[in-house]
Amino acid sequence: MKAVIQRVSEASVMVDQKVCAVMRKGLLILLGIEDEDGDEDIDWLCRKIINMRIFNDEDGVMNESLQSIGGEAIIVSQFTLHASTKKGNRPSYIKAAKPEFAEPMYEKFIRIFEERFEKFVGSGVFGGDMKVSLINDGPVTILLDSKDKR
Repeated sequence: MKAVIQRVSEASVMVDQKVCAVMRKGLLILLGIEDEDGDEDIDWLCRKIINMRIFNDEDGVMNESLQSIGGEAIIVSQFTLHASTKKGNRPSYIKAAKPEFAEPMYEKFIRIFEERFEKFVGSGVFGGDMKVSLINDGPVTILLDSKDKR
């Protein structure tokens, strides 16, 4: 399971010209799922993201977490995080999970994240043609892969 987390001062997601999520200070999380991902990957990524100290403290040092600042989050499914670009110029998405597996995992990720974060989390629409807007704060953008925990 891969995630791109972006520290934002604001973000929103639109589908079919309707806003489905909007937030202020917090994290925009792009989530990519593989067939071999499981509950362990969800648990690790949720814990890591919620507690990652990437927000500035009063001295301007990245010492605060999403949890400690009372920030917000939006989680967006993005299968293209598993693009393979080794051959040719057209990416292959063979490592990305099929929708029948990925969608329930995405929904479970959101549910677990909300339980641990103890706060509602905005989301995109799985498989939708989403328009994501954000103001990256810093900019701070971090790539996480649950396979790195092993």
